[in-house]
Amino acid sequence: MAKAQDFTKMVQDMMGAFPVDTAAFQDGFKTQAAFGEKMSKVALDAAEKSTEVSSKWTKETLAKLSTMSKVKEDPADYGKSMTDFASATAEMAAENMAAFAEIAKKVQMETVELMLAAGKDISEDATAAVKKATSDVTAAAKKATATAK
Repeated sequence: MAKAQDFTKMVQDMMGAFPVDTAAFQDGFKTQAAFGEKMSKVALDAAEKSTEVSSKWTKETLAKLSTMSKVKEDPADYGKSMTDFASATAEMAAENMAAFAEIAKKVQMETVELMLAAGKDISEDATAAVKKATSDVTAAAKKATATAK
């Protein structure tokens, strides 16, 4: 009966001849983690500013409602109070929507800057990893060739 050949030693030798450099993976992970941290900061800053705008808008609206809900001497003053409230509310809406637009614009600009920087960092990491892998494989091939002779 034929005996099954044990490939364990051969695979171990082959893997030992072509080592894997985990530093490239670690550098890639660090770059990705730093990118994630920066993107989170952009998102959290935008959320904080949006919350501030919303809170300010709510406070101003409640103040206008308080003024509108006060007792008036003349019935015509109620109509004027409603008109003033509607006008003030429309003006506040325009101001606050512009504030939200500025926040969105800033987020967009920061995101584009981060994406460009991340692309550059990833490209540099990949280039360095390929150069190192090429030199490692070349060295291993030379060693394997020298050993085989």
